[in-house]
Amino acid sequence: GKKNSYARKAEELKAISLASAMETVEKLEVKLAEFAKTHKHAIQHDPAFRAKFLDMCAPLGVDPLSAEKGFWGSMLGIGEFYYELSVKVAEVCLASRSRNGGIIRVSEVKDILTQRGTKFSFADSKSKSSYSEDDIITSVKKLSKLGSGFRTINVGKAILIVSVPEELDDDHMEVMNVAEDDGNEAYGVVTTDSMERALGWDEERSNRALELLLGK
Repeated sequence: GKKNSYARKAEELKAISLASAMETVEKLEVKLAEFAKTHKHAIQHDPAFRAKFLDMCAPLGVDPLSAEKGFWGSMLGIGEFYYELSVKVAEVCLASRSRNGGIIRVSEVKDILTQRGTKFSFADSKSKSSYSEDDIITSVKKLSKLGSGFRTINVGKAILIVSVPEELDDDHMEVMNVAEDDGNEAYGVVTTDSMERALGWDEERSNRALELLLGK
């Protein structure tokens, strides 16, 4: 009898804690929604604030990026904003692929979009919103969820967008690290000589890695 009552008690406690956890999440979601309403303008127009807001949402499993016309989509229009941004980012990546082999720095994408004067507006806002490198990274995550082969990787201090589906193996990463290190050649330049010097590879391995990277 005692054992059973303990087991029952344990189940009851589990049920109570689950219920209170659900309630807590619901309360937090309501709070988050209130926060979003109050700070709507900042979320839409201040990239740093937007990044913080997305960080707040993540642990709750709230996805304000879904462009569906749910509460978040209709209220903030964030999903649509990232969708538009991801389309432009993809265009830049694909257009520059012949030059860079499908690997481009996030900062360069931002520079190109800025030069083009690309601006995005949230659904209910007349003024155009600025966007940050963080926003571009978020939009690439959106693209990668679509199975597009787009993803970001960190090389040295730089964050690069890779738009080629081939998996980058360790050799590729090594080559990119050499390209990042301007102690070898000019920044972003890599030659088989500098690879042999920096990595101790023979010519064949250096050439193979370069050819793979350039998609030859």
